Amino acid sequence: MDRASIGGIALALLGIIIGQSIDGGKLSSLLQLSAFIIVICGTFGAVLLQSTLKNFNAAFHKLRFVFFEPINHRPEIASILLEWSQIARKEGTLHLEPIMEETTDPFIKKALRLVVDGATPNTIREIGVIELNQYEMSERNAIKVWDSAGGYSPTIGILAAVIGLIHVMENLSDPSLIGGGIAIAFVSTIYGVGLANLIFIPIANKLKTILQDELANYEMLIDGLAGIANGDHTIVLEDRVSSYLQ
Repeated sequence: MDRASIGGIALALLGIIIGQSIDGGKLSSLLQLSAFIIVICGTFGAVLLQSTLKNFNAAFHKLRFVFFEPINHRPEIASILLEWSQIARKEGTLHLEPIMEETTDPFIKKALRLVVDGATPNTIREIGVIELNQYEMSERNAIKVWDSAGGYSPTIGILAAVIGLIHVMENLSDPSLIGGGIAIAFVSTIYGVGLANLIFIPIANKLKTILQDELANYEMLIDGLAGIANGDHTIVLEDRVSSYLQ
């Protein structure tokens, strides 16, 4: 469980609740189902229109990483690279083939196959960078869903507020309904701005940070496997991968 994410949301909600109650405001005045439905459905409807269904589903699939921090596998990857280096230097790169066949990660499998097939270090780096760029583009397209939601949400909130004011204008003959109608209109704006700045944009930024860490893992793999293909000594490779662990 990522305590920072849970604590951040809790702190934001607590601040809103306390701030509302200090001046005698009621929490119930901030709970307007109709405004919430308009903002949520309008926001994700607009996002779905600009995105593909694949990216939309991937964005929600990644949501779990915001609250359950991914395990840092970088030290483990560094140790494995050093082990592969020793095998390659003592027995030859062909002895990495059984490891390649057992690997389930398609990126690692392809990179190991290049090493086993005797590709040059430059070729391994070039192909690895291409694969990594494609992967990064795919991941950022999914994260963009949350970025876009943060952009659309405030505008949809204003739209919901205008709809609420229309209802107010329709009931000018009944003064008792005017105050409540205006309150609902302003709550819609709160939902739009609040969801954007307290939920959607922070989620997008958190996922970007997680992606950067993941990309660094693959960069270390590319660099390490290129070094193995080049025949670098294990000590040299250890110095190289240690830079990624700092």
